[in-house]
Amino acid sequence: MRKHAALWLSLGLFFSCHPAAHYDTIIKGGTIYDGSGSKPFTGDIAIRGDTIAAIGDLSGESATNTIDATNKAVSPGFIDLQSQSMESLIQDGRSLGAIKQGVTLEIFGEGSSEGPLTDTMKRTALRQQGDIKFNIEWTTLKDYLEFLQKKGVSTNVASFVGAATIRENLLDDANRAPDSAEQQKMNSLVRKAMEDGALGIGSALIYAPGAYAKTPELIELCKAAAPYGGVYISHIRSEGNRLLEGADELIRISKEAHIPAIIYHLKAAGRPNWNKMDSLIAKIDSARKAGLDISACMYTYTAGATGFDAAMPPAIQEGGLDKWIQRLEDPAIRKKLIQQMRTPTKDWENLYLGAGADNIICTGFKQDSLKYLTGKRLSEIARMRHTTPEETIIDLVIADHSRVEVIYFLMSEENVRKEIRLPYMAFGSDEASMAPEGVFLKSSCHPRAYGNFARLLGHYVRDEKLIPLEEAVHKLSGMPAGWLHLKKRGLLRPGNYADVVVFDPATVKDNATYENPHQLSTGVTDVFVNGTQVLKAGEHTGAKPGRAVFGAGYKTP
Repeated sequence: MRKHAALWLSLGLFFSCHPAAHYDTIIKGGTIYDGSGSKPFTGDIAIRGDTIAAIGDLSGESATNTIDATNKAVSPGFIDLQSQSMESLIQDGRSLGAIKQGVTLEIFGEGSSEGPLTDTMKRTALRQQGDIKFNIEWTTLKDYLEFLQKKGVSTNVASFVGAATIRENLLDDANRAPDSAEQQKMNSLVRKAMEDGALGIGSALIYAPGAYAKTPELIELCKAAAPYGGVYISHIRSEGNRLLEGADELIRISKEAHIPAIIYHLKAAGRPNWNKMDSLIAKIDSARKAGLDISACMYTYTAGATGFDAAMPPAIQEGGLDKWIQRLEDPAIRKKLIQQMRTPTKDWENLYLGAGADNIICTGFKQDSLKYLTGKRLSEIARMRHTTPEETIIDLVIADHSRVEVIYFLMSEENVRKEIRLPYMAFGSDEASMAPEGVFLKSSCHPRAYGNFARLLGHYVRDEKLIPLEEAVHKLSGMPAGWLHLKKRGLLRPGNYADVVVFDPATVKDNATYENPHQLSTGVTDVFVNGTQVLKAGEHTGAKPGRAVFGAGYKTP
């Protein structure tokens, strides 16, 4: 038998002495990028139930479902380290925009999280809902994640607990420091959230009320999370005029709380700050050499997206949306505010000044009467209304009774390319996953909602050759899974959960643009989540096998 084995194998006629195993799915002949960053190899992957059962030469085995992956890449499912799909998944659990890019785990919690919530917080959230309407049927973060799982979602879901959410539980929207008793209660809420499966603490320090937290408050919250294997992830206090100082604060929190730290969407925002990128990288490298666990994530675009709240000082927003708008309607406050919006400062992050009216696109209004302005630049709207850009911003916030969703063009392409090459850089969309249909078409969005990961693999890896494909896959899977201590995810290994992606490196492409963002990416052909096929030959199967994924501190009830 040994004498003829090679011949029989070459003819496909080799039979094992042992009974052949039968699997649910075998992905045959793909180039396997296992998520570790190692060089790829050709082989087969077998899935049984929710688990990767075998990897290797499985030519003698059988399966109910067989996928020919010849000339395609096979990788672990991708991790969106900064998803904003908290509401979109309630509307449409298919997560089509993410699945079509190979994303199998969406992570929430930039500053605010879906729990823990007080009754007051629930009432406020219901009042401020936009195009997507839903009942809030949960209180804790764990309740929310399990609500999604029970409702049915195609991606796995996980979350940090928001530092601002913890603060609101005790202080509402007050612009002050907690007293000792309040801080202790906040710390207790963090510990409970960690035991409920939070991945760590997430902060967003340019937005009210998160901006009201001083460094010592954040250190205390992180000290409460650290013993549970928690991570601190932050939209740092400044990405512009005080970029380096913002990084210093994150590094200090990491050091004093003994907690790993990740910088959300690392960038140098605003043309005058582009030259700070090298100094920022040097600062992070120095901290890492000193033994601190500092890393970052990014999106693959030169524009960010947020609201017009980032065009005004956080102090004017104290007390929440209603009180903010009341202040905007006061002529004396309005006059002073316009001057503040026009004046460079290091006291707060002014994205309006960083981008300029010609480089701001309005993407989302809550009032139907304003939706005709969707997709227009601020400068164009100001001309239509015969008002200054600053007055236009204020008027739109008042009229829409919301922060208004906008895109700010802030970054340089040179820095984007530089960031992608950093060895500690992962990726997050900073957008909701949606579908180009229904309620989602009532507003525009940033193209990163549909293209962030495909853009990395197609434009920057294949076309620009900034990093090898095996490194890109590692940054999208094994590396962030390791940072967050995610069990049995992020690597293609027998025994791990079968979150698997098949894509064509030669054709994977982002199609979304700023002018026409609601366009799905192409080139990802097959996606499995927990062993269930969610994408088949490029088409969504309708399956929703996603699960709540909990952090290292999770305590089983």
